[in-house]
Amino acid sequence: MRYSRQSKILDIINTHEVETQEMLVELLRKAGYKATQATVSRDIKELQLVKTLSPSGKYKYTVGISQDQPLSDRFITIFKETIKSIDYSGNLIVLKTLSGCANAAAEAIDTMNVPHIIGTIAGDNTILIIVDDSSNVQSLVNRFNEMTKDN
Repeated sequence: MRYSRQSKILDIINTHEVETQEMLVELLRKAGYKATQATVSRDIKELQLVKTLSPSGKYKYTVGISQDQPLSDRFITIFKETIKSIDYSGNLIVLKTLSGCANAAAEAIDTMNVPHIIGTIAGDNTILIIVDDSSNVQSLVNRFNEMTKDN
């Protein structure tokens, strides 16, 4: 449930200007998730969310990982624990995740700044990764498989 809720939080902050934790709790409730302000506060910390100035001049929550920072252990854990399968065809990679976890896993991929990935599209339990050239797909699939292995 935690991974699903955190995935929903990432989805919410990408689609709404969330200014407060209380607003986030309310948006989660409307999406069918029961969470207290304390739970949301822990999620914000684990996801490394920060407040940034939005185009409207208000402060809103955003993912706080910059290109210069390493991928948080939290995102690696979310990726590792939610990926169910990896498949590919041509220059496309398809990752199947636990239900409700694709957004969080896609966010992990996006924050890695992996060369050759043009972009990701996430649904509820599926991520589509578009690769610049099919010759780069196998090395990316190998990398994702390594990330999902138990160490």
